[in-house]
Amino acid sequence: MDKPLQGVKVLELGTLIAGPFCTRILAEFGADVIKVESPDGGDPLRQWRKLHEGTSLWWAVQARNKRSLTANLKHPDGLAVVRRLAAEADIVVENFRPGVLDRLGLGWEALSAANPGLVMVRLSGFGQTGPYKDRPGFGAIGESMGGLRYITGFPDRPPVRTGISIGDSIAALWAAIGALMALRHREVNGGAGQVVDVALYEAVFAMMESMVPEFDLFGFVRERTGNIMPGITPSNTHTTRDGRHVIIGGNGDAIFLRLMQAIGRPDLAGDPTLASNAGRDARAAELYAAIDAWCTAHDGDAVLAALEAAQVPASSVFSVADMFRDAQFLARGMIESANLADGTPLRVPGIVPRLTGTPGTTAWLGPTLGEHTDAILADLGYTPAAVTALRENGAI
Repeated sequence: MDKPLQGVKVLELGTLIAGPFCTRILAEFGADVIKVESPDGGDPLRQWRKLHEGTSLWWAVQARNKRSLTANLKHPDGLAVVRRLAAEADIVVENFRPGVLDRLGLGWEALSAANPGLVMVRLSGFGQTGPYKDRPGFGAIGESMGGLRYITGFPDRPPVRTGISIGDSIAALWAAIGALMALRHREVNGGAGQVVDVALYEAVFAMMESMVPEFDLFGFVRERTGNIMPGITPSNTHTTRDGRHVIIGGNGDAIFLRLMQAIGRPDLAGDPTLASNAGRDARAAELYAAIDAWCTAHDGDAVLAALEAAQVPASSVFSVADMFRDAQFLARGMIESANLADGTPLRVPGIVPRLTGTPGTTAWLGPTLGEHTDAILADLGYTPAAVTALRENGAI
């Protein structure tokens, strides 16, 4: 079955998270992604977090369906290989600091001159322009400057981070969206290639909901509020008698009525001052105390069963162990079975989003360093003798 991005050629010039996550998405849906890596160890992500036989399990997922080619970007022959690949690519994705690729002759001006239809996706901390463009910027910096860290945590404690590299991942999603929009413009509207400029801080900033207009009109600065969202009540985390943490979202008007009936508080369900969100928010402390009292009197399974029966949105806070045995995760194929190169079975995340006609698939897990170099070079017209020479002189 053809995939939606079948035939799209993508060249990845990047390491770690934001750029490679963007190309992972494209590869999962059929794009031919060639990942260029340094012959000297490759992408540092290969060594991050938990390792199996010396290689990161994260790498197995982040680089699935990609082809790995080694090229020394400090060697003119290595650069020549990359230029030839870029000349045939539909999309180039890079996440170097602005100016690095330009100095190597791999910047937008050079690559687009040879390939006018090229879409070049450029991810960086602060974008390709502006006074901060030359500063280094990881996802953590983007989360901080983009507003996410400021509002995350409890009001009496310093800001906290989420447990994943969310800033990089958000930027990768914007990058993939931008690449596909630019590709559609080229192919459907007859437009030329263009640059998709994604700054990590802007990618996070774009997720900040009503923060900007609220400050502009009212001078309101959103602060850290722990597990509640002021203005949206009730929606909070509660702890059950057996110590389970349960998220309960009862902030819809009809849902609130069902929630109050479920917890044995018909008096609150029938209170006209609580019929709207504004009225409930004014009495948030009282409502949360009532829900807390009910939760602490019952075990988690009973709490969740009662809320499900009342059609109130609720869930325990899942660990990865919970995901592995959850019926919904399993029914939707969100835990896939695969095998590492040495035959070791490995469960990996399923592919999102789900397309009914042309779904994404895992064709293979992250490749070994340079696994596809010879085949890629052969496709470019290099003879076996030429490939051997490139390898001997340190170009690949």
